[in-house]
Amino acid sequence: MTVDLRRDVHGFAQLAPHHDVIINASGVENPAIALHLGGATLVDISATGSYLAALRRAADSARASVVLGAGLAPGLSTALIGELGAKPGDEIDVGIMLGSGEKHGAAAVAWTKSLAGSEIASRPETEAIRNFRERRTLLGGDGKRRRYLRADFPDHTLLGPAGGYAVRSYLALSSRHLTQALAVVGAIPQLSSVISAAPALGDDSWALAAVNRRTGERRSACGRNQSRATAELTALLAERSAVSGMHGCVTAHDLATSGELAAALSTRS
Repeated sequence: MTVDLRRDVHGFAQLAPHHDVIINASGVENPAIALHLGGATLVDISATGSYLAALRRAADSARASVVLGAGLAPGLSTALIGELGAKPGDEIDVGIMLGSGEKHGAAAVAWTKSLAGSEIASRPETEAIRNFRERRTLLGGDGKRRRYLRADFPDHTLLGPAGGYAVRSYLALSSRHLTQALAVVGAIPQLSSVISAAPALGDDSWALAAVNRRTGERRSACGRNQSRATAELTALLAERSAVSGMHGCVTAHDLATSGELAAALSTRS
């Protein structure tokens, strides 16, 4: 049976109770699915902060169990941030470098296009901050310094408010030229269509780094093949959620350490 999560929540509600864990890797962001899990645990790989916040609210109202964010960012990045021991008032910078030489699915491309020039939701600042416009040089998880662009990855929504600290995420691509192109698209959102047509320059490496500005403490991870890594991390978190007896909404940080997640990539690759 095929279910369209955009229109057929009733069909989803019929199927959900027959499963222990459901992974939403469809790219459809409909928070109403949290209301119809029938006791199943939902693992959602979305990287959209506003959607995950709405999903959390829906899950709380239904007393449903949901893993918010599974993959590299959020997911492994969430675990890295959570291990910094940040205190209220701290500021955390997260550098996310993704391989622009790797072919990504239509949903991932559409998500990136949707960011261009749009405001970052639930940001720690009071003023408007737009995607791909603020620049910062960071030492990445692969030990290389790059120019990163502010981007609306949702760890500031998942961890920051509860801990009383600010999280800011920044994106770079493995091709410096394509990172510069993203900056142009951020300044002129009408050019966002070029993201779909961009050539696959660079390689398939990825790297994550989370740094506490106050203490200088950092956590990092790196690897290759973002798509496969996302699938493997999601599978691990689904397994963990099934045996943990979890209730309510949790993140990757609640289910596994960054070391366990990184080790799973090495073991499964």
